[in-house]
Amino acid sequence: MGSIEGVEQNNGPSPHTLTIRYDAETDRVLIIDQTRLPHEYIEVELKTLADACYAISSMQVRGAPLIGVTAAFGVYLSLRGKNDIAAQRIVPQAVEALAATRPTAVNLRWALTEVEASLARCEGNLAASALEAALELHAQDIKACAQLGEHGAQRLQELWDAKNERAALEGLPKPERLNILTHCNAGSLATVDWGTALAVIYKAQARGIPLHVWVDETRPRNQGASLTCWELGQRGVAHTLIVDNAGGHLMQHGYVDCCVVGSDRTTLLGDVCNKIGTYLKALAASDNGIPFYVALPVSSIDFSLRDGLTEIPIEEREAEEVSHISGLDDLGAIRRVKLAPTGTVVSNFGFDVTPARLVSGLITERGVIEANETALIKLRDSLV
Repeated sequence: MGSIEGVEQNNGPSPHTLTIRYDAETDRVLIIDQTRLPHEYIEVELKTLADACYAISSMQVRGAPLIGVTAAFGVYLSLRGKNDIAAQRIVPQAVEALAATRPTAVNLRWALTEVEASLARCEGNLAASALEAALELHAQDIKACAQLGEHGAQRLQELWDAKNERAALEGLPKPERLNILTHCNAGSLATVDWGTALAVIYKAQARGIPLHVWVDETRPRNQGASLTCWELGQRGVAHTLIVDNAGGHLMQHGYVDCCVVGSDRTTLLGDVCNKIGTYLKALAASDNGIPFYVALPVSSIDFSLRDGLTEIPIEEREAEEVSHISGLDDLGAIRRVKLAPTGTVVSNFGFDVTPARLVSGLITERGVIEANETALIKLRDSLV
């Protein structure tokens, strides 16, 4: 599988350019190539199953919800132009290939299962049914993220009101802003639109809550620096980039009011798997009495797993993500440079697991719930 050629380029998106979209007039599936951000904004077309697999594995698309939707379109692309007899043979192969691209995010397998179920019920054209299923998941993701953003914004409103009340009781000046720390990119770039953790930010901003976001750089790959800062800048949200290890210091000195992160997989017990480094932020937040929230659609909950530490597969990625780094040089050229000595052994775990005891609440499209088995079983049963 090779890289996908860019088909469109412009100076950046409108506030709600979809991260993946289907152009019905031309029958094209288009994605924002996130490996080119923040220095180049390019849309590329996914033409084949191989293109979809490459986009996921190379992280042209990333974020659990977006990976799932991309995989659904990947099934459609594998069937497009095929008759139903050929399509029936292709479906299992396509699902297997897409499922193998990224092991940790549960939305990948969830979305593929949803598409398979739709195809099993299909009495007409399988390719058309696959497209319909992908478009339905696409729409569901937008709706779920918008709803969870509203629920999260209400929680931020409560924190902002409480901060003002404390200041008034203590005779202090009115606070200037609510300070939120996030990790990695859980914004619109991690979903079809809105995002998870950043949906909470965007919806709170729309309410008029004065916000400031501390953005972890998020090594390796620097999704915080490259993607979250880019997104927040596009939306006009005040933010400051910090190194990954600065969060604890900021919390100790009262510069953080709450943490909001995303999740690639959350278990029935409330354990949260997210980008490597999330666990350390949760520990620091707990030690300093700071709320630590996880924003996620219900599709990111794996009700079949209990213990996140032992049951969630943790992806290990290539060494060069750690030993090398890319960026824009002083002449405006994108360059890749080596950081570590030749021959250095590198460990590159992509995710870690934050135990439920460190999570203040799970912000979902169904509301904010506690991160424990009782609350999650109640949520699971309500979905039937």
